[in-house]
Amino acid sequence: MLSANALLVVPAEFLSSGALAVSTPAPAPLPASLLSVPAATDSPMFLGDDLIPYLVLALGGALLVGNVGAMLRPRQPADGGAPARAPARRAVPLALVGLVAAIWALATLMAG
Repeated sequence: MLSANALLVVPAEFLSSGALAVSTPAPAPLPASLLSVPAATDSPMFLGDDLIPYLVLALGGALLVGNVGAMLRPRQPADGGAPARAPARRAVPLALVGLVAAIWALATLMAG
């Protein structure tokens, strides 16, 4: 019967012949398009240079419409009671912030 130590013995000529060497292929080089950084004018950014004004327009419009809608048509409670109106001390200033943001974004988009 062989012992566990006997399994670890490998003849020296077997090791020197390179039979146990594992060859792995070299990684493929990256394409030049991935290694270069395009100029700011060449980058195909989503919505171009107007991304921030479009986002401000979307958020400002949502803030305005959401708060005005909450004040005009309050949510019906599940128990069938009277609908609770949105607190005007919070809804009116937030709607005004949304209006200012939407107007700023529209002016920015129309200017250039």
